[in-house]
Amino acid sequence: MPGASILFLRACLALLAMPIYLLSFLGIWKPFCSKVFFPYFLEKISAVHEKKAKKHKQELFHNLPNFKSPSGELKLLEIGTGFGANFQFYPAGCRVTCTDINPNFQQGLLRNMSKNQHVHYERFLVAAGEDLHQVPSGSVDAVICTLVLCSVHSVSSTLKEVQRVLRPGGAFYFLEHVAADPSSWKYFWQQVYYPTWKLVFCGCCLTREIWKNLQEAKFSEVKLQHINITLPWTPIQPHIIGYAVK
Repeated sequence: MPGASILFLRACLALLAMPIYLLSFLGIWKPFCSKVFFPYFLEKISAVHEKKAKKHKQELFHNLPNFKSPSGELKLLEIGTGFGANFQFYPAGCRVTCTDINPNFQQGLLRNMSKNQHVHYERFLVAAGEDLHQVPSGSVDAVICTLVLCSVHSVSSTLKEVQRVLRPGGAFYFLEHVAADPSSWKYFWQQVYYPTWKLVFCGCCLTREIWKNLQEAKFSEVKLQHINITLPWTPIQPHIIGYAVK
């Protein structure tokens, strides 16, 4: 019965979103979403998420200076930089390479760069998390990835690239929304929303168990915590936060 209920509610949601499904069929939605809708939506929801997550991020990033290279420099690579919401948490003088598969965040990104001039911005690369070939192996001290692994094509391939670009002893920092407990109503509604949510929000998957990918990856140490960050009217309350050492 739960399976039938999920299918019925998915169909109802698809009917409500029928114009978007039609635009997707015609090949119009994806370019419009990546260029106009998703950057607009992300900027709005990011403002809400940042208020809720600020304390968690402060705690997460406080030990970034511990991963400086022997030369004393701290080189960061951020996957899925978006508007640069994390810049405010980075230590003064660190060098940041920004990457994103979507180049349409420029206005908000430049605004956050101007607000956070304690950081040295090295370059911006249009790149997917699974393919960071422009970044040399073992060249960065820390990789940062927040609210990105939900929408990459392959979490395991992205984590392999993370490990490749990190120097030995470097760290991967993450904050990601994940699947709820399978026995919960939250998970039920994640299942209902899943197909339409993924279409509307540029491939964002609601039910990924990303903690399992991190545990299976070849990190020497993983510090991971399950937390809740409540965003009104969204099914993305469960999150994981932490860092993993190469």
